[in-house]
Amino acid sequence: MSSAAWGLLALYLVVLLALSWPLGQWMARINSGNLPHWMGRVEAPLYRLAGTSPTHSMKWTEYSYALLAFSLLGVVVVYAIQRLQGMLPLNPAAMAAVSPDSSFNTAVSFVTNTNWQGYTPEATMSYLTQMLALAVQNFFSAATGIAVAFALIRGFASRKANEGDANPGGIGNFWVDMTRITAWLLIPISLVFAVFLVGQGVLQNFDGYKDVTTLEITKFQQPKVGADGQPVVDAKGAPVLEDAQTDKQTLPMGPIASQEAIKMLGTNGGGFLNANSAHPYENPTALSNFVQMLSIFLIPAALCFTFGIGVGDRRQGWAILAAMTVLFALAVIVITPAEQAGNPLLSPLGVDQSASTLQAGGNMEGKEARFGINASSLFTVITTSASCGAVNTMHDSLTPLGGMVPMVMMQLGEVVFGGTGTGLYGMLIFAVLAVFIAGLMIGRTPEYLGKKIESHEMKLTSVAILVTPILVLAGTAVAVMTDAGRAGISNPGAHGFSEIFYALTSAGNNNGSAFAGLNANTPFYNILLAVVMWFGRFGVIVPVLAIAGALAAKKRLPVTAGTLPTHGPLFVVLLIGTVLLVGLLNYVPGLALGPVVEHFMLWSGH
Repeated sequence: MSSAAWGLLALYLVVLLALSWPLGQWMARINSGNLPHWMGRVEAPLYRLAGTSPTHSMKWTEYSYALLAFSLLGVVVVYAIQRLQGMLPLNPAAMAAVSPDSSFNTAVSFVTNTNWQGYTPEATMSYLTQMLALAVQNFFSAATGIAVAFALIRGFASRKANEGDANPGGIGNFWVDMTRITAWLLIPISLVFAVFLVGQGVLQNFDGYKDVTTLEITKFQQPKVGADGQPVVDAKGAPVLEDAQTDKQTLPMGPIASQEAIKMLGTNGGGFLNANSAHPYENPTALSNFVQMLSIFLIPAALCFTFGIGVGDRRQGWAILAAMTVLFALAVIVITPAEQAGNPLLSPLGVDQSASTLQAGGNMEGKEARFGINASSLFTVITTSASCGAVNTMHDSLTPLGGMVPMVMMQLGEVVFGGTGTGLYGMLIFAVLAVFIAGLMIGRTPEYLGKKIESHEMKLTSVAILVTPILVLAGTAVAVMTDAGRAGISNPGAHGFSEIFYALTSAGNNNGSAFAGLNANTPFYNILLAVVMWFGRFGVIVPVLAIAGALAAKKRLPVTAGTLPTHGPLFVVLLIGTVLLVGLLNYVPGLALGPVVEHFMLWSGH
């Protein structure tokens, strides 16, 4: 890595730490309910309307039912808005109703915080759909993940089965958590961020799309239309293309900044525009790019401090944060040199790929010149370490090893900072597994934060860890073995397999980014990916809530001389090793068939 890349990484981590520390303290107050009285007075009518109370602590089953019902309702609402889009207001481009399979996929995608987009947003979704369906779910899906993390923190923090509580073993109130997280965390911080983005040049308006005259005539090919007005096809049924040219371009408008803010802060990732954060309307400057990268990790990093405060030992939060930071830095150290090395097939053609004052050098295919190699590589690792999926570069154009890094970061379970809430509770599940392994090695009952980890917790932990790899690998197998799955591949061979493997990895881990060479807006992929996204989200959340409930009902044991310290360097190393060995080994055969093979093919003659 160059000195500039090292400097950017160091600056990013320092600023992230400085911002996440105070935010983590504020979220700890939200978690505990220690809020100013005026906030309580604002909340009270909402709780009366919902028929609940902040004093009512739910059992894990009740919490799960509320969460699943809320999410199912979200799917229905988002689906309905898309299907009725053509009859609804705020549709200046007269967008028609979205197809049933795409509507289903998108509804599940945004409710599960995946934000996978198999469509072109500016050509598919009206302003109302973008705001009322998609942006609203950006808030709710992010709040849902944080609520689950809060519930697990309470499970660890409970002293003795919630003595004196009318509902022993309770882990909090889902409706109260959602209200407080949305009202006192996500909305205020998104408002500030949106104003900043507008100041940087991100669009925020309700204007109709603008037709402008370009400086040059653009030549392209389009489907040929016959005298009957129908597309002309050849003997194989493929559309016949004809040459065309134009000096016009349609520029999309819309309320972009408001959606961009929560898209990043909530680790959602679904862009208002198809080019996402590579588009100057969403991410116009180097400063906006840096702040967007900070916003992705801001809440996940802050939750580590919230965890330490919540369990009464701030060192525990620092240990989790340290493990995440080490894994993140290693990924950046791998991808940046891989992209700086460039493409060896271009050198014999006389292409200069060296860095200089006039060019960034390296593999600049699919990257924005205003960001360059370093910022693009860093953004790629950040967005796939978190469950964000926003992109400022084309992942399909990364080098084989460079493309393997974001794939691996998702396959680790997105516990390296991860999504809002999902990263923390995912890493805590690995922490439970780590202390169990350590307990087996030293021959004593494992404990974590004073709670015994017994067979019931380990069964739930196994389910939470294994459900995603099963979905990803089974989904990939189905896609590569069926004609409908293979039909979406635009690049044959190892890279085509990587496109499918990446798509299923992204869906199963609720990331939403894509290699983009795969044509996934088909009934086959829309349905397959929706199923994987749904169970990838809730197949992990339900076991996590069950673990939270089991821990909340356990007595918290005092620390003894035989207790394994879970806040020092030794535990950090053990946790990192557990994440790498357990989280990644499931995917090694797939990685070998895809990016590893492609790397050797690319560099075989060099």
